[in-house]
Amino acid sequence: MKLLCNREKLREGLALANNVIPAKSPKPALVNVCLVATQDALELVGTDLEVALRYRIEDVKVEEPGTAVIPARLAFDFVRDLTGETVTLATQASNCTISSGSDSCELVTVDPDEFPVVAHFDTAGAVSLQAGTFTALVGRTAFAAAREQGRYAMHGVLTEIAEGQLKMVATDGRRLAVASAPIDAPSHPPRPVIVPTKGMQLFCRVISDPLDQIQLSFSDNQIGVKTRHAEVFARLLDGEFPRYQAVIPGESANLVEADAEVLVRKLRLVANVTGEEARAVRLSMKKGTLELFGHSAGRGEARAAMEIEYKGKNAEIAFNPDYVIDGLKNCESGTVVLEFNEKTSPGKFRLGENYIYIVMPITIDT
Repeated sequence: MKLLCNREKLREGLALANNVIPAKSPKPALVNVCLVATQDALELVGTDLEVALRYRIEDVKVEEPGTAVIPARLAFDFVRDLTGETVTLATQASNCTISSGSDSCELVTVDPDEFPVVAHFDTAGAVSLQAGTFTALVGRTAFAAAREQGRYAMHGVLTEIAEGQLKMVATDGRRLAVASAPIDAPSHPPRPVIVPTKGMQLFCRVISDPLDQIQLSFSDNQIGVKTRHAEVFARLLDGEFPRYQAVIPGESANLVEADAEVLVRKLRLVANVTGEEARAVRLSMKKGTLELFGHSAGRGEARAAMEIEYKGKNAEIAFNPDYVIDGLKNCESGTVVLEFNEKTSPGKFRLGENYIYIVMPITIDT
């Protein structure tokens, strides 16, 4: 293999590959990136067996097509620190030389037969949608997925296509994010699947232009995303996703309409005094005013107030402020609507059209 490539494009590709490739692995081949040079392009392939990437760099001058499997992190670090505009990649025997101007690095290669097989994207039955729609749905939901061990099915984002909508749902048992957007759905949509959060994040990383069209493909055990330059795959999570519809409140007795940015600022102010062992802020509502209160035995207490539109009797409810702020960061408009019935019932935050966020309340001493 021998080729000439733009350094910055190669750096970008190696950076993406290293988001997939593990730094350490019991399978030594997995810490490498597979370079495949064809007549007019260079493809970078990386995987940790849970997620996989194929990244294509075009406008490459290929003198000798071929394949080389080299250490991913070393290749990225060296290319990142080069100063030339172009890079030459050349293999000879069991080595691959990366050079630019007077700078060069010789890396030991791995037998390509030891590298895992990564499938190509199957366009048959794939769903097409705008990239920005996909990244927006991921941003509005993935943060709510579980991180603790033992909640395997909650470690991903439920993704389903129904009634002309792409819907994503994530929960960790204490909060729930549900967002959807209209798409050109197929006549026979795929079954709902649970996509690991790491896979969703990687899908978003390979999207460079929100106006681009991307494709989604679903199979029995993985989901794939195809962009202009990349094909990304994630193995689906097994298990049964919680019946989230049962958690979403219907009609509510109390309704708060507030400026989302101001509410975030007030929550942060009051949350400063709360400790990790008692991370809670009490919200007290009455006509025209929301009062926020937080305290901890070792730090003190804090109060704040803001103007709101409020329908309902005087009421109060307490939440983990971090959970509420996480949702408000993704508010589509400047206004958030909070609905709830009792201080022990879930809070339903409406953060935009087709976007709701449920947070379970916290019981605190008054």
